[in-house]
Amino acid sequence: QVQIVESGGGSVQAGGSLRLSCTAAGYTYSSGTMAWFRQAPGKEREGVVSIYTGITYYSSAVKGRFTVSRNNPENGVYVLFLEMNNMKIEDTAVYYCAAVIIGTGSWNSPDRWRSWGQGNKVNVSS
Repeated sequence: QVQIVESGGGSVQAGGSLRLSCTAAGYTYSSGTMAWFRQAPGKEREGVVSIYTGITYYSSAVKGRFTVSRNNPENGVYVLFLEMNNMKIEDTAVYYCAAVIIGTGSWNSPDRWRSWGQGNKVNVSS
């Protein structure tokens, strides 16, 4: 069972930057596929970015502003980062780290992910 702990987030003014981090322990899958999702109030959870053996997929809403990175795993522990720059008010949401993708289909379907972090709130103000 993969256990995920997130940190980071908080409040920032539009145009500013924030950084999120996520530690996934007990991850024995060699690909280490992971992702960031977010859920704004009253909206469905949406994919932000996924990373798979170094290949990244960004949503159009964040491409060019957000950057994902991940460490080389040690003892089944992955650390995932999300650098968020030039933030917009519409980036306000609870951000979730996800690991262990199953089945087929698009990576940005929340139903495909088995392990989730607790979520970190990000608020962008004008």
